[in-house]
This record gives sequence, structure tokens and C-alpha cells, in this order.
Amino acid sequence: MAFWIEALVALSLLVGSMFALVGAIGLYRLPDFFMRLHGPTKSTTLGVGGMVIASLIYFSFHGEGVSLHELLIALFLFITAPVSAHMLAKAAMQQKLHIDAKTRGKPWEQ
Repeated sequence: MAFWIEALVALSLLVGSMFALVGAIGLYRLPDFFMRLHGPTKSTTLGVGGMVIASLIYFSFHGEGVSLHELLIALFLFITAPVSAHMLAKAAMQQKLHIDAKTRGKPWEQ
């Protein structure tokens, strides 16, 4: 395999893992549910997407052709993550979940 392909795969893995790490730290450090919801839905989704892109590049050049499995995984991930985050936020709003003082906006109090 060519050096530039290996470098591209390594770069995609590094960028993806950095996004996933930032998302995990955000999930751990942020104070309430609504703030914690942003870590996994935003940066962790991009992190897993970067790792899937690295896998797509590697197996496309290492195997017989373009690998469609990774494309389907990425499509499923980028469609389901925002929908599930929206549903979780709506359920938390219906339950009037406790929020931190730093959280802006309280739509259930309007």
C-alpha cells in the first residue's frame, strides 16, 4: 500500500479519536443532562465518523474495491444520532429534568 494512503488512514484515525476523546470528556465533565447531551451527539459522532472513513479508505485500497459496509455504517450513524438526541431532549423536557444554573433557555417555563 502506498505511503500517502497509510498517512491518510493514520490522520483520519487520529482526528477521529481526538473527537471521540473530546466527546467522552464532555460527557464526563458537563454538569447537567442537556449539556451532557452535546458530547456524544456532536463530537463523538464525528469521531466515529472519522474512524469509519479511515476504515473505508484502508479496505478500499487493501481489498478488491470500494467497501460499502463502511458507507452504510456512516450513513446509519449520521442519521440516527441526531434523531435519538432530539428524542432524549424532548423526553427530558417533558419530565422537567433538573438543569444547572449555567444552562440557558427553559422552554417548559414559557
